[in-house]
Parts: sequence; C-alpha cells; structure tokens
Amino acid sequence: MESLAGVGLGLRREMVDTLCQQGVPDDIDFMEVAPENWMRVNPKLRRQFRELTEQRPFVCHGLSLSIGAPAPLDLAFVRQLKRFLDEHRIASYSEHLSYCSGNAHLYDLMPIPFTEEAVRHVVERVQIVQSILERPLVLENVSYYAAPGAEMDELTFINAVLEEADCELLLDVNNIYVNSVNHGYDARQFLQGLPTRRIRYLHIAGHYQEAADLIVDTHGADVIDPVWQLLEHAYAWHGVHPTLLERDFNLPPMADLLAELDTIRRHQLAAQTQRASA
Repeated sequence: MESLAGVGLGLRREMVDTLCQQGVPDDIDFMEVAPENWMRVNPKLRRQFRELTEQRPFVCHGLSLSIGAPAPLDLAFVRQLKRFLDEHRIASYSEHLSYCSGNAHLYDLMPIPFTEEAVRHVVERVQIVQSILERPLVLENVSYYAAPGAEMDELTFINAVLEEADCELLLDVNNIYVNSVNHGYDARQFLQGLPTRRIRYLHIAGHYQEAADLIVDTHGADVIDPVWQLLEHAYAWHGVHPTLLERDFNLPPMADLLAELDTIRRHQLAAQTQRASA
C-alpha cells in the first residue's frame, strides 16, 4: 500500500503515453486518479495504468459516490471500487463532501445542507462505505456557491462529520480560498479550525475569477499567489502534509506542471526548516 510523502500530480489520460514511454519524472512523488475513469478501460490502458502504479504510489479521488445524496448508496459501485483499490494496492480513497445524484445524476457537486440531520445522514453512509472498503474514507472540503437551509456554519458541519464518522480529511486549500471570497469569511481562520489529526493529504489548484466577489473552482489555471500563501499558512499551522496539484483541463506542457510542483516542494522545505529551527 502507498506511503504518501512529498508532492503529487493528478494523472490525466493525455499524459499516459508520454509517462509510460519516458517514465514518471522524479519530481512527482505520487499520483491521483478518479477511479471511475480507470475501473473499466481497454486492455492497453489497463496495462499502462498498472505500469504507472508500479512506478509511484497512487491515491484515488472519486467523482460519483454522492455521499450526501438522499438516494441510496450505490453499493455495487462501492464493492467494485474495493476490488479496484485492492488490485492496485491503493490505500487512500477520497470523495467530495457533497452529492451529485438525486433522481438522476446531476453531473455537478451540490452542497449538502449544513444541518444536524445531514450530519447524521452523511455519517451513517460514510460508515457503510468504510466497512465495505476496509479503509478510512477521506472527505474533501468542497467549493460551493449557496448554502440552502443552513443551521450551522460550514466549518462546524465538516468537523462534525469527520469526528462522528471517524474518517479522514482531504484538505483542499484552493476550495477554502474560493469559499472565503464567495462567502466573505477569513480563509486563515477557517483553515486553523480544521482538525490536524484528520488530514490525509492536501489539494491545491487554480480557479477562474469571474468577478471581485465571485470565483469559480475550475482546476484549469495556474495557482495564484494568495492560494500559495494559504498553502504556506497550512504548513505552518498543521505541519507539512503530502500535497497534490490538480489540473483538469487547459493542460500546459509537463515542464510547467513540474514547475508548480517545485513551488509546492519549496514551500514544504521552507516550512520544515522553520519548524526545525523553532
């Protein structure tokens, strides 16, 4: 099973042939995939994926579990996912603390109402998933654009789910920044309110600034300075954790992606040096 450390990159299909031909660059310590995109592939892609998982640790970041949905869990999918994780010796599976299905698949991530009832609903479903996967479920704090029916704030909701379900956190630094602008809260205070002991790894990404008070989380641009600064604060407050760069479209040349990974690594080394000298 994987032992995460350092910096990671999301694997896109466009990268596969080059990585298999040239090998995974030393700058990439681990990689991440959406399991839905790899559980049913042609034999060539299956062989290539196996080749890459033998070169680097992998984590899975799901798209369709829909952990907060009112509809029943897709247990057949969860069992299929378990076989996939076991086959490729992948220990970490994360999902979004949101939902994407109701009477039909919504093809988007919808916010779960921040209520006590929703906490209980999500916790019950997380426990079922964890029992099938025989792994902790890692939940990601998500970007959202409305909070219908909220009875508590986002931070209280996240902490309640993590604690009561006894699961782990995928701390997405960019999502905190996006929400802080869109909903007018202090990103550093929010970050400091998350439980260090639950953090499995971190995400960082770019976004689209539609207006001064509206950011759309796209994973389609370079990381901006305020998000780098928030990552630096995350390391100072929570310690240095494995951190993955998400880039889902508008893919630049690999050299540009590796340059952003190098920026992550420099922030990690600076934080480690500062802690060692404190």
